[in-house]
Amino acid sequence: MDRYYATTPIYYVNAKPHLGHAYTTIIGDAVCRWHRLLGDDVHFLTGTDEHGLKIQQAAEAAGKSPQQFTDEIAPLFQDAWQRLNISNDDFIRTTEPRHKVGVQQLLQRCYDAGDIELDVYAGKYCVPCEEYYTDEELLPGDLCAIHKRPVEYFEEENYFFRLSRFQDRLLDWYAAHPGAIVPEFRGNEALGLIRGGLRDFSISRTSLTWGIPLPWDSKHVAYVWFDALANYITAVGYGSDDAQFQHWWPAQHLIGKDIIRHHCVYWPAMLMSAGIELPAGWAVGGWLLSGGEKMSKTSGNVVNPLDLIPEVGVDGFRYYVLAETTYGQDGDFTYEGLIARYNSDLANNLGNLLARVATVVGKKCAGVGPAPRADSPLADAAVAAFEGAAAGWADVQPSRALEATWSLIRATNAYLEANEPWKAEPGPEVDAVMGDALEALRIVAVLASPSMPDTCQTVWERLGLPGSVGDQRLPHAAAWGGYPGGLPVVKGDSLFPRK
Repeated sequence: MDRYYATTPIYYVNAKPHLGHAYTTIIGDAVCRWHRLLGDDVHFLTGTDEHGLKIQQAAEAAGKSPQQFTDEIAPLFQDAWQRLNISNDDFIRTTEPRHKVGVQQLLQRCYDAGDIELDVYAGKYCVPCEEYYTDEELLPGDLCAIHKRPVEYFEEENYFFRLSRFQDRLLDWYAAHPGAIVPEFRGNEALGLIRGGLRDFSISRTSLTWGIPLPWDSKHVAYVWFDALANYITAVGYGSDDAQFQHWWPAQHLIGKDIIRHHCVYWPAMLMSAGIELPAGWAVGGWLLSGGEKMSKTSGNVVNPLDLIPEVGVDGFRYYVLAETTYGQDGDFTYEGLIARYNSDLANNLGNLLARVATVVGKKCAGVGPAPRADSPLADAAVAAFEGAAAGWADVQPSRALEATWSLIRATNAYLEANEPWKAEPGPEVDAVMGDALEALRIVAVLASPSMPDTCQTVWERLGLPGSVGDQRLPHAAAWGGYPGGLPVVKGDSLFPRK
């Protein structure tokens, strides 16, 4: 049994969950569900990032202690993921004791290796980014390029991680692990950052109290990257449960393009310094834009995913997020796009196919599903759909995987149009056509279940199949001929009423 440990970024609790957070989380969830179908031993992690200046400031503004403030926001993320049917196995909060222990062990390892040293830092600092910038990296008027707001000038004594020492080691590692970052053009961005020269970065603050103290100097608290990035190892036992850590690490990280530098440059260097194996890989997504801009509280274009559920359902929303945008590229979220894809792919294609098949089986086969033919004209389409879906999910390209899955839906609809079983008299020919269509729907239910778990379970049950679609195992479950026939087929309400 293969192990598959996948992580989303941990989300900063200075704001409520929005579509940008939901995007990476839904992709992680669907990829993990696919790996469970393959029979892998899966561990899926998400969580919240709860320390730092932004939180301290937001808590003060709300008249609360930082802990009180984070205790109110973190459950909003847990609740949102529950409502979006996210199957995470763990949820880490960086205020938990297990995290603190692991962060301090990681810091101590890097300090003992000689890669953390005391220095004075002076520079221009963006509070929302938690990042110092050089003049060349800023927009005119000393504005942060991401947040379009003025940076502040900070000067303080900090401990620094000597990232500059790791340039060659990082380049050598990536050369020895081609394809570690997908898609490839995002990997090239990371290599460009490394080749452009690496600056040491600050890992502590004395101007801040809300954080984890450094184990060798408690006047300093750990600054964002040593705290936040470490969640990927502390959640699986680093510093607290060695056996668990050995079992799960290394992880596949799902991240957004704006955190490539921290995840694909800082993080592997930190792990090298501490003598820890590097991640299994990174899958880097673009941004889901809203009105052409990155969603952020400051620009006021935030889309709350939970607001869209009453409109298109949880699975309709999940499907749109997974199918609409090629992972790695930016996508633009529009309400019109959501409704158009819902109507075309879900109402007209999948929903219509199931309704049509169930109606004909009800009228021409006495409501009992016939078995498929071994030499069905649809068998090749089913093989192609599985192969395309498997390749898409393996490359963390959900839109490609779903396009391959929908090719079988389209082939089955075309097959019914060509044969017109609704016009024929009941008998062996109608039974043959309907058995083939039911088998295609059975395979579709399995292949589409990572994206739409509840809908596919409904399809599974309406075909009269026992048990859970999520408990099926690939590749066996996608092999042609699995529908046994002789099962009651139920029409039920429309899966996706047209909008």
